[in-house]
Amino acid sequence: MNRRQIALPEPGDVGSMVLRGAAGFARRHKVITGSYLFGILVLLLAGTGTRLTLQQRREYNSIMDTIDLQAEFEVSQRYAMAHQAYRASAGWFTCDSLCTRNKQRMERVKSDLDAIRREGHARMSDAKAVAGLFSEVGVGEVKDKFWSHFNKGKQFAKRQSMWDAMFIGMRSMGRDENMIQYVLKVLMQVLLNFSMGLIIALVVFIFGLWGVVRDYQANPIIAVFFFLTTACAAFAFVATYLMGMFGAAIGGVYGLAKVAESNQGRLNQGGGRQQQQQQQRYMGHRPHYE
Repeated sequence: MNRRQIALPEPGDVGSMVLRGAAGFARRHKVITGSYLFGILVLLLAGTGTRLTLQQRREYNSIMDTIDLQAEFEVSQRYAMAHQAYRASAGWFTCDSLCTRNKQRMERVKSDLDAIRREGHARMSDAKAVAGLFSEVGVGEVKDKFWSHFNKGKQFAKRQSMWDAMFIGMRSMGRDENMIQYVLKVLMQVLLNFSMGLIIALVVFIFGLWGVVRDYQANPIIAVFFFLTTACAAFAFVATYLMGMFGAAIGGVYGLAKVAESNQGRLNQGGGRQQQQQQQRYMGHRPHYE
């Protein structure tokens, strides 16, 4: 008795289903679709930012050179020592006179460190204002921040997927699951981890983006336009990356399913021919009294 087989759709049918689903999603979510298409356009047309003129570069470097990094380093060292002394003298729930003096000294040093950092940040903001938000300095800083968050999201997904693969393997051995079931479970978990890691990285990047834009002291309209443009571009890149991952995974699973279906068909044909040959041999050697 042959088992009932499920016929897989042809690649053309799968492509048409994907196109119909994408068209339906675009009609229902016009804002998301418009933001994605605008972000793709920005990614295709955006460059590295406008180059600084000689005068801008001189003024930018002149302001950056006024930031006293050595003073910040020295005060940071003093704060670390004061914080260590306070922690060493503090009790679990009490703070004696020595602990109180150490705490007061730590707070004074912390106040000095904050003042130096605020001054350095203000001078750095003035230098960025000279360069401009759409300059190579501004665009480069935003790109560096995006790639930093994006790589952190991928690293999180890779670490989580490694642990998930190990635990799924242990559970699969206990349930006597075959290799195909294990691979499919790991694949689904990898896709879930990458989706979660990259979406969180995108959200963190967008929330921190306005702080970067604000440092360049740009016109409010220009600042909002730059923020929205960059957010759309980041969203489009992450969405395209995830769609590529899901498409490759679905294509691989579909290819394996087609191979398995073809092998099963050949086995069924071979089994049918073998059964027919056995029936013919049986019919050809029946006893004469039958």
